[in-house]
Amino acid sequence: MLFGDSLRRPDAFAESLYKQSSDFDVVDRVMEMAAERGVPPARLALAWLLHRPGVTAPIVGATKLGHLEDALAAEQLTLSEQEMARLEELYVPHPVLGHE
Repeated sequence: MLFGDSLRRPDAFAESLYKQSSDFDVVDRVMEMAAERGVPPARLALAWLLHRPGVTAPIVGATKLGHLEDALAAEQLTLSEQEMARLEELYVPHPVLGHE
């Protein structure tokens, strides 16, 4: 087995931390709203992040030109207060790992 493959193996502990069913509700909402706006989900998610107070430069991981194009286009995507609330409505905060 290659080293990289070991990082992709199912891990019950990691799944309990990172794969909560409520997270998929948020993803579904982003997908729904992106389809309504006719934009890629990543662009909508980045636009939401850019509208958050205190966020000045989100970190974008890009492996394809389209990723960069979506990141740049997100800056031009304006979200209303209602859209922001709709995106945030289903989010359930997670505890910070390593802290009690």
